[in-house]
Amino acid sequence: MTATPQSPVLPRTAVRIGLALSLMLLVVAAAAFTYATRVAQEGRHLAASATSVAITGKSCEPNELSVAAGRHVFQIENRSDRAVEWEILDGVMVLEERENIAPGFTQTLATRLEPGDYAITCGLLSNPRGRLHVLPAANAGAARKPDLAAYIGALAEYKVFLATETDAFVQAAGTFADAVKSGDLAAARTLYPPAEIAYAHLAPVSPLFSDLDAAIDARADAFGQREADPDFGGLHRLEYGLFSQGGTDGLAPVADKLAGDAALLKTRIHDLRIIPESMVSGSVAILERLAAPGPDFGDSPYAHGDLTSFEAAVTGVRKVFDLLRPIAAKSAPEIVTSLDKDFTVLGDMIAVRRAGASDALSDPAKAELGKAATVLAGDLTRLRETMDLTQ
Repeated sequence: MTATPQSPVLPRTAVRIGLALSLMLLVVAAAAFTYATRVAQEGRHLAASATSVAITGKSCEPNELSVAAGRHVFQIENRSDRAVEWEILDGVMVLEERENIAPGFTQTLATRLEPGDYAITCGLLSNPRGRLHVLPAANAGAARKPDLAAYIGALAEYKVFLATETDAFVQAAGTFADAVKSGDLAAARTLYPPAEIAYAHLAPVSPLFSDLDAAIDARADAFGQREADPDFGGLHRLEYGLFSQGGTDGLAPVADKLAGDAALLKTRIHDLRIIPESMVSGSVAILERLAAPGPDFGDSPYAHGDLTSFEAAVTGVRKVFDLLRPIAAKSAPEIVTSLDKDFTVLGDMIAVRRAGASDALSDPAKAELGKAATVLAGDLTRLRETMDLTQ
């Protein structure tokens, strides 16, 4: 009679390995659960300690806030009927901002603030500003500032770049204004893009002169009556008249003011104090604004020079990164690698579309470029935080 064969017994080593792997998986699962729980608790803590502010069609609610100095979180809800922004300003300098908050949505802003009184914008530029009082925190030590010694060369080179681009803008704005005042519609339309491009190269530092930026580059959506608002001026008011209304009637005063604001900007740029944080923060802000979907994409709403305006803004941001890259590569090499890839992707996208016949972009093309710009803005934000430039 033949014996029934028995299944081979697993070697002890295999059993031990299996048990060890099972134990390891349990440990990993427990660690993941603990981490997720901690993140959720921290998120709830931030939400509970955040200061809430709502933007209505006319103002902020509340219109006056008080917080302690140091790290703080704001939750900004848009209760108006159009996309808005919320800014914290120290004089004419934008310290922090949230762009393109859609109607009915809430965005979070985390920042570190020094004691003092600040202004806050409440949606439209025509709305009254609110006030933010930052009170000294109990037992607060001096805030640690980034060491600027390593950035001296980059900052000096950037000042030269800004001076050169400002000179280009002054010249372009003057020539453009002369064409508008002469009533030469064809010439004025031709001369509009060079002025727009030169100013776009300055965009990363525009938060440092928010009053002039609003006068030169504000969109109609920032004003209560949009294009009909008497405070709507600058490049886009002229663009609207030339390309949407098809004429130069009534634009001479607007052109004169643009030329005057350009000359004033040259003085401001000369005296401007630039720090790495403002360079990166401004780059992020302009990318987020230009990446807005739909008709708000880019910065050429009436002339439809979508690709040209977008490329000009990316060029200004690329200059900032190129100057900071050697320093960033030492402390955040993986983020620098990501940023190199981001710029390559955007450059390739722009080149492909530049080969086309039109400067105007389809909605799918805008969405694709906007998504790439958002990724770039996110990596620049990571760089700012990693390099301790958030103070």
